[in-house]
Order: sequence, then structure tokens, then C-alpha cells
Amino acid sequence: MTLFAPDSVELNRKLPLWYQVSQSLRASILGRPPEAPLRLPTEEALAEHYGVSVLTMRQALKELETEGLISRHRRRGTFIEPEARRGRPVRLLGSVDAIVAQQSGEDTTLLGHGPAPVPAELAEYFPDCAEAVSYRRLRRDRVSGEPTNWAENLIPPATAARIDPEALRRMPMTKLLRDEVGIRISRITDTVEARLADPETARLLEVPLLSPILHYTGVTLDEHGRVVDVARIHYRGDRFSFSVTVENVVD
Repeated sequence: MTLFAPDSVELNRKLPLWYQVSQSLRASILGRPPEAPLRLPTEEALAEHYGVSVLTMRQALKELETEGLISRHRRRGTFIEPEARRGRPVRLLGSVDAIVAQQSGEDTTLLGHGPAPVPAELAEYFPDCAEAVSYRRLRRDRVSGEPTNWAENLIPPATAARIDPEALRRMPMTKLLRDEVGIRISRITDTVEARLADPETARLLEVPLLSPILHYTGVTLDEHGRVVDVARIHYRGDRFSFSVTVENVVD
């Protein structure tokens, strides 16, 4: 039987390994093409793939099983749940793969792209640019077809010149910048706040005007400390919650 092949990941030893592995595997699962196999490799094979212990791999798989993305069957193996609901918390724990995982798993419509004035509240991130290149996308749940969030990424013109907009239909911007453009991402700073849906957000997300939404801003920096992306994502308040995990390191 053909097995599902997850993406590789470069682990950060300062963060919990099980979490990084679970988020990388989660991104692979949610971003898989329709024809991808549903059976996962064994725990041992996955542990070798990610370079972690079997116990760490087991903890990562337990996280995905709890979320309903996979099911585990004694003697049969571990399988992706094809109809698993994609509604989920917005989780922030400091790994690029966690961001990729959060952005994956939905059908994406490219609403448009092109030059746009830099908003005054974001001017500090684009000190040498009066304009950035804006990429606007609407994401829908693959099962229900319901809109879940819409996103706008503002990219410096020099970086945007290396981006194929059509690629955004099949992968998140963070993954595209890292894996396709080749940018070494050093840090992403996240901010999440509660807002009320403005007319455009209400129309795109198919919710009443002034409905509660989660507004996410993510600022991505490369290895030289330069801003390469400012993402603003509007999540439906009835489909997402905000979650932060704090890990205590015990000697």
C-alpha cells in the first residue's frame, strides 16, 4: 500500500519537539493534494523522518488524533481522516511550521494582487516603500464550502517580483516565501485581537455586519532582520478561538 509522504522540517531545539513535529505533519496533511494516500508511515518510520524519538513522535500523533485529523487502529496503522473538520484554534507557539500549519487545509481563492499604498499603521514595516504589493485571498472549508477567513499579505516590491501568484492557490504565503522563493525566515511576530466585521469582511465571510471576528497580524522577517511579509487575516469568530501554550522547562 502506498503511504502518505509528509514534508520535512528543520526542528528548533529551543521549542517542544513534539509540537513542532505535530504542526509540520498537520500542515502536510491539511495541504495534501486530493489524490494523496491516507495511510501514514509507522511511528518508527515517522520518527526517523523527523529525527526524533518514537516517544516524541507518539506524542505528536496523539495531538493530531485528539484534533480528529488522524485515526489510529491496532494492527492496521494510522490513517488521515479525509472529512475531518478544519475549524480550530489560532495557536501561537513560535515555530514557522506552526504558522504554515495554521494557514493550511482550506480551499483558497485568489481575490487579486497588485500595488497598493502602505497603510499608515503599517508604515514602520516599509520604511523605504510608499507602496507594497498586496495579495488578497479567501479561504473556505473543504468539506462545507463555508468561508472561514480572508487574508491580505503586503510584500515589498523586490520580494514580490519573485512570487508566482498562482502558487498561492495551493500553498500559504509563509510556505511559498520559505520553500519557493528561498527566504530564510528568522522570526514571525504575531498579534491577535478581537474586532467587529466591517462591510468587506462581512461580505467575504458571509456573516452579519459587526459580527465578532479574530484579526491576526503577522510580521515576517528574514535572516537579516528585514520585513518580507505583513499578513492580516480576518477569522470568523464562530469558527476559531485564540490559544497560547506556555511550556515550562523543568531541570
